[in-house]
Amino acid sequence: MAKEHETQEQTPKKKPNKVIPIILGVLLIGGIIFGIKEYIYFGKHIDTDDAQIDGDISPVVARVGGYVDSIYFEENTHVNANQVLVKIDDRDYKVKVEQAQAAQVGASAGINVNQSQIYANEANSSSARAQVASNVARLDKVQKDYNRYANLVKDGSVTQQQFDQAKSDLDVAKANLRASQDQFKAAEEQIGTTRSQLKVTNTGVTQKQVDIDFAKLQLTYTTIKAPAGGLVSKKSIQLGQLVQAGQTLFSIINDNSLYITANFKETQLNDMKSGQKVDIEVDAYPDLKLEGEVYNFSPATGAKFSLLPPDNATGNFVKVVQRVPVKIKLKGDKATLERLRPGMSVKVSVIKG
Repeated sequence: MAKEHETQEQTPKKKPNKVIPIILGVLLIGGIIFGIKEYIYFGKHIDTDDAQIDGDISPVVARVGGYVDSIYFEENTHVNANQVLVKIDDRDYKVKVEQAQAAQVGASAGINVNQSQIYANEANSSSARAQVASNVARLDKVQKDYNRYANLVKDGSVTQQQFDQAKSDLDVAKANLRASQDQFKAAEEQIGTTRSQLKVTNTGVTQKQVDIDFAKLQLTYTTIKAPAGGLVSKKSIQLGQLVQAGQTLFSIINDNSLYITANFKETQLNDMKSGQKVDIEVDAYPDLKLEGEVYNFSPATGAKFSLLPPDNATGNFVKVVQRVPVKIKLKGDKATLERLRPGMSVKVSVIKG
């Protein structure tokens, strides 16, 4: 027993392990430093990674139908504004222009015919007017002769036969005057009718000119030009293909139209306003640092613009923090911005102040 007790006393005590407390202390200090840095950072920044690059994309649509005759561009290449990109077979449209021009020539000939008729009717009217004047003079003479015979027949200076002849001449003169007056009236009305026809013909000629202008306009649509400068993409046509009016042929991503759409939580908007500086990180280019500027805010949340917006009036209401799209302008040199593409994911950080 004494030996055993002596052996226990001679066994050395283990020293406490200090490595674990040191590691825990370092981690604690690191966590505190990290927390302080994050607190300071988020006190001056508003971040979101729910953001992407957007741009103005112009779809190029065929305005007339026809077969594709020529294509003057390659997909994913740069084109200039008003550059001819596609030519549609225009022979049918040239024929339509010629048909419209021929129709106008025929309508113009109708103007000459109506004008000639007006001249002829005016001549007839003048002749009828002269005839009326002649019959008026004739009637005046016959009326005077009749009055004299009427006085003379009473005292027997003329025979009854002579008086009857004077009366007959008077009736004939009156009838001739009425007939000539009717002819003159008819000639005047014919002039008015012909002039009305001339107006209708002139209107027809104007309409034919409109048809010509429309046919020429349709002809110009067979030459498809770039609406803006940019990169051509999403080409969907080939040589000889039949395209229809309204069909989308390709799209152009416009030059200098890139911007960022960042979807911030509604709770983050209190400290945001237009003009604030923005730091931007592009997922595709981790080493590329960009700057931007808050431009404006969407008038509604993204959910309100969705196909099926939420309806909280059903009774099963669950409050969800909504996101509001914010447009951010990009800043940078041309070479840097040319590397960006619409749809790329980015992380944005709005600097408060």
